[in-house]
Amino acid sequence: MLRRLSHYHRGTAAAARLSAAFRCVSTGSLTITEPLNFWAGQRKPGQKGHKEHVYEPATGRILCHLEPCGAAEVNQAVEAAKKAFINWSKLSGMERGRVMIEAAHLIEGKREEIAEMEVVNNGKSITEARLDVDSARLCIEYYAGLASTLAGQHVQLPGGSFAYTCREPLGVCAGIGAWNYPFQIAAWKSAPALACGNSMVFKPSPVTPVTAAMLAEIYAKAGAPEGLFNVVQGGQETGSLLCQHPDVAKVSFTGSVPTGRKIMEMASKGVKPVTLELGGKSPLLIFKDSDLENAVKGALMANFLSQGQVCSNGTRVFVQRDIFPEFVSEVVKRTQAIEIGDPLLESTRMGALVSRSHLHKVLGFVEQAKKEGATVLCGGEPFVPSHPKLRGGFYMTPCVLGDCRDEMTCVKEEIFGPVMSVLSFETEEEVLRRANDTTMGLAAGVFTRDVRRAHRVVEQLKAGSCFINNYNITPVEVPFGGFKTSGIGRENGQVTLEYYTQLKTVYVEMGDVESLF
Repeated sequence: MLRRLSHYHRGTAAAARLSAAFRCVSTGSLTITEPLNFWAGQRKPGQKGHKEHVYEPATGRILCHLEPCGAAEVNQAVEAAKKAFINWSKLSGMERGRVMIEAAHLIEGKREEIAEMEVVNNGKSITEARLDVDSARLCIEYYAGLASTLAGQHVQLPGGSFAYTCREPLGVCAGIGAWNYPFQIAAWKSAPALACGNSMVFKPSPVTPVTAAMLAEIYAKAGAPEGLFNVVQGGQETGSLLCQHPDVAKVSFTGSVPTGRKIMEMASKGVKPVTLELGGKSPLLIFKDSDLENAVKGALMANFLSQGQVCSNGTRVFVQRDIFPEFVSEVVKRTQAIEIGDPLLESTRMGALVSRSHLHKVLGFVEQAKKEGATVLCGGEPFVPSHPKLRGGFYMTPCVLGDCRDEMTCVKEEIFGPVMSVLSFETEEEVLRRANDTTMGLAAGVFTRDVRRAHRVVEQLKAGSCFINNYNITPVEVPFGGFKTSGIGRENGQVTLEYYTQLKTVYVEMGDVESLF
């Protein structure tokens, strides 16, 4: 079923046709193909009689419908993945890499279509969505190159005997994605899994289900065997069925800490390895010797990408007291200048939050902060675009909170929205103690011109992904993941191959058996 949907389309060609009365937007169209499930090489229906609304955050309207998968559908998808694994795992790394390179080329050719679909389903700006699609493509290209490098170790032993190790694929891997980076996460999880010879059943968030099926079609068109990458839609029930399926060998999850704990518990019953990329409440440390211009830009990038809906965001911004007034003044000025509105417009820098309920949750955190004594320096209010078709969207103004204290809810809990908490500090020792005073440890950042201080501070920050004089930079060549309750394992980088393979050791005797019996 093809569902053609009207939306507001931006672009150079379109812009020439637009009327100023419509805020430089005009009517265009995208096509969403239903159903959104995909296995064994084609789109598949979910449970009969079950349909859920999927919304467009920018307008609040119903975008399409999702058919969740029950036990029967999950079994079919896993069975398809099992069949694909048999032949895929026997291919050489070079052969697997060729298919993945072709998939990357197809993504490049469909960059604009995928990005626009991501915007319509997620609400982020088209500028960011294009970068997400690029990251997905680069990830697949990167692991295509690594597919042929999987190797073991040779160990020489006495008497001419020896041992060797080899890395073997796990089998059917389950990927469970989050709604903030739908297409990118699907690629980040599938690329290393497929490169290592595994197959995958992927469950996107039910809030943003559309682009995962597009990736499945791309892999199929690139020459992947039927069932290599499958998509099952649904919520908690579908995810539980996938995690507990006896033929699923590994689970990789991106999402909240509470859900991550549940997934780890379910996987433990089958003694399955897990990769968990969970939440964060990350600190960003701004020292008085920082380049102020870069520090301000870094703080904005650490808080307002994807409407603040980024797990690694540095939402606790600690600023040394000497430069605190100047820093805060500049951050507030630039935050107020962020253009909010139609995410398909080139000029928009902040689109809509992902859902109405999430918008209310984030606004609730701002109200709680005010009750606890924080000062709203700017933003933190619902935003209604001027265009009538956008007035039902899920928008808010980006917020900077002052007069924050470490014990406040806004400083301790992950808000997952465009809310920055600014705090002052005096000494390096003090700020390190406060920065590490959290159960999470996904990311951290430091701005300073003193290279010795930068490395000294980073060494003491209890976080898995640290940044010096920048923030939220995630090249696919570099591992990404957290400490403490922010997760287990890594995504991206060469090390991730270890998380999608199992190590086999082989001992070879070249002499006679020396028996004790």
